[in-house]
Amino acid sequence: MAVETHISDPSLAAVLETSKAARDQALALVDLVAQESAATGNAPLDLDILASISKQQKLLNTNLAHLRGLHRSAHLRARETKGQTAEARHEVDVLHLQLQNLYYEQRHLEGEILSCESFDHTYQLLPLAPVEEFLAAHPEHAEDDESALMIARIEHERMEREALEQQRLELQKRKQKLIADNKKRRDDLANLDKDLEKFIDAAKPIQKMFEKVT
Repeated sequence: MAVETHISDPSLAAVLETSKAARDQALALVDLVAQESAATGNAPLDLDILASISKQQKLLNTNLAHLRGLHRSAHLRARETKGQTAEARHEVDVLHLQLQNLYYEQRHLEGEILSCESFDHTYQLLPLAPVEEFLAAHPEHAEDDESALMIARIEHERMEREALEQQRLELQKRKQKLIADNKKRRDDLANLDKDLEKFIDAAKPIQKMFEKVT
């Protein structure tokens, strides 16, 4: 396969084309000089032949100069392309590093999520009402997702406990009141017993007077 088929850059293709033309012209010039020298032997070459050779040399020099210019331009473009390639490689390396950091962060977050999902949360230990029983009493939560349903069950449990606590406090107040009332009655009965004893003691002389009269 020819080298030209692998070249897609127009500037490099021009270098190859000019190089081939200069090579062909140089070979043709060498063949011309050799042919004329063999034909004339040691005799000087004819002026027309020398003029033709000189003309070919000038054309060859022109092509060589053009070739050197193209080569210099191609070399500068190659250096520029090399710099651009290095910059692009650096950008790729930076992006690759950022991607690796993102992968690391993703694995870290996945680990944190797994830890959170496997963590024994306190709310899981709460003696909540069964889901079926809760939904039967509150059908408006039937379409809730797992998280929203758990929040609603916890809120329901909180409200139930607050209501029970309120009832307990009210019963405690009633109990304290009953205890106070019972104590007051016991005190009243004790005072009544004392008054009765005093009354009996005070009535004893009168009783003795009646006993003497009778």
